Amino acid sequence: MIITYHGAEFFKVQFGDTTLAFNPISKESKLEPKRFFADIALISLNHPDMNGAENLSYNGKEPFVISGPGEYEIKGIFIKGFASKSNYGGKDRVNTIYSVTLENMNMCFLGALSDMNLSGAVKEELGDVDILFLPVGGDGVLDAAKAEKLSVEIEPKIIIPMHYDAASLKKYLKEAGEENVKPIEKLTLKKKDLDGKEGESIVLSVA
Repeated sequence: MIITYHGAEFFKVQFGDTTLAFNPISKESKLEPKRFFADIALISLNHPDMNGAENLSYNGKEPFVISGPGEYEIKGIFIKGFASKSNYGGKDRVNTIYSVTLENMNMCFLGALSDMNLSGAVKEELGDVDILFLPVGGDGVLDAAKAEKLSVEIEPKIIIPMHYDAASLKKYLKEAGEENVKPIEKLTLKKKDLDGKEGESIVLSVA
């Protein structure tokens, strides 16, 4: 599995010949969009900063778009979506948390989550999380302190911070006691690479 970061909450996850995209930036956004083909697009929030599935089509092929709670199976990938709360953009919105199982690894993508109080039922459904995509920037999503507290509750093996500026990332890493973490260009992972890891933060540079 190869994970690449394109800013905000936009991630590309590749494994074999299949590509997933989380919260692609739309051309209507003030943020910089990127174009590539994805087999599956997962959208947490209906906002131009996160709903740019139109940038993921290629040569007449369109991605399978998931944009809300439910259970899905596409190309042998199991995906669950859970409704949660976001205050992104200054108003209350429904945010979808995604749990994705592939290559025997369980990814949890929190999206634009602003409420750290997840229900016991959702936490139980998330199960043992290997990779947690965690918003840390505040301003409508979890801030550094709340993000760190929630990550301790979820107990993932690896945490990938997202949705931050330089100041909020620094604050989060300080909260997590990982101030010396250096960004890497992309993350290449196999299941065995997770052995022995407990809540390790990995910062990805924006590609």
